[in-house]
Amino acid sequence: MLAAAGPAAAPAPAEAQASASPWHGEYFPNAKLVTQDGKTVRFYDDLIKDRVVVINFMFTSCRDVCPMDTAQMRAVQAALGDRVGKDIFFYSISVDPKTDTPAVLKSYMQTFKVGPGWTFLTGSQADVELLQKKLGVAAVTPASVKDHDTRFIVGNEATGQWMKRSAHEHPQVMADLVGGYLFNGKVKDTKARPSYSNAVQINNQSEGAALFRTRCASCHTLGGGPGLGPDLHGVVNKHPQAWLARWIKEPDKMLAEKDPRAVALAAQWRNLPMPNLKLDDDDAAALIDYLRQETRKTAKPEHTAQAGRQGQ
Repeated sequence: MLAAAGPAAAPAPAEAQASASPWHGEYFPNAKLVTQDGKTVRFYDDLIKDRVVVINFMFTSCRDVCPMDTAQMRAVQAALGDRVGKDIFFYSISVDPKTDTPAVLKSYMQTFKVGPGWTFLTGSQADVELLQKKLGVAAVTPASVKDHDTRFIVGNEATGQWMKRSAHEHPQVMADLVGGYLFNGKVKDTKARPSYSNAVQINNQSEGAALFRTRCASCHTLGGGPGLGPDLHGVVNKHPQAWLARWIKEPDKMLAEKDPRAVALAAQWRNLPMPNLKLDDDDAAALIDYLRQETRKTAKPEHTAQAGRQGQ
């Protein structure tokens, strides 16, 4: 199990951490992996040595959390900008190497519009399991692939700082951790930040708002235009509520059943996987209520009136 001080701890000088840390070449295996482009690389020498990295384990046929995790990593990548591929590197390693050939991984990347600096990798089952163990996550076999650990492993190999972070963490928080803390504050933040004097009071979030932020926002906006998936502003007026509630809860089953509306929507969005996040009836109702409220807040008067008549 990897262990490191969390971001609340005062960072020690890089030299001291590097000399005291065991997390270097004598610990990490130099396993052979293959990229989405068919290039053979070594895990330690080619991918993590002297680098700041973000790593996750996934598989392309996953219809549960993997699509959301990939979208979340994409949001972190966007927050870090062109630093990804220069001084920060992203790696997604398949836990189902038999299915996830380089060609399959490349197609998956295209579906998610993955940018430069992020490499998808496959390898032998034994090597992938070894890497999971060395990175502090429970190794899974193809038979138990749905039980794989979805947390992100972030680290600076040179200083020996490693930690695991939830995939539900806000992308900007993750970007600040990776792009600032892991560099021991040596990289200056050049982004213009809003003044605290302009901060507004945030009331207690509704359950639906929290669900949207943690489960939907990595792919969707509410009035901000298309993201990876469609803008959800007004979606409550486009689909029957019963259909929308089921789509939120079990999109994979609806697609397997060839539901016409679901199939058409998926085709419109590059067959981007809508994840089954194991939400229940109450979750779906809370999310729909939040989407309806947000739509009404910004709807034109005539649209608001029409929506009100439809709800009567």
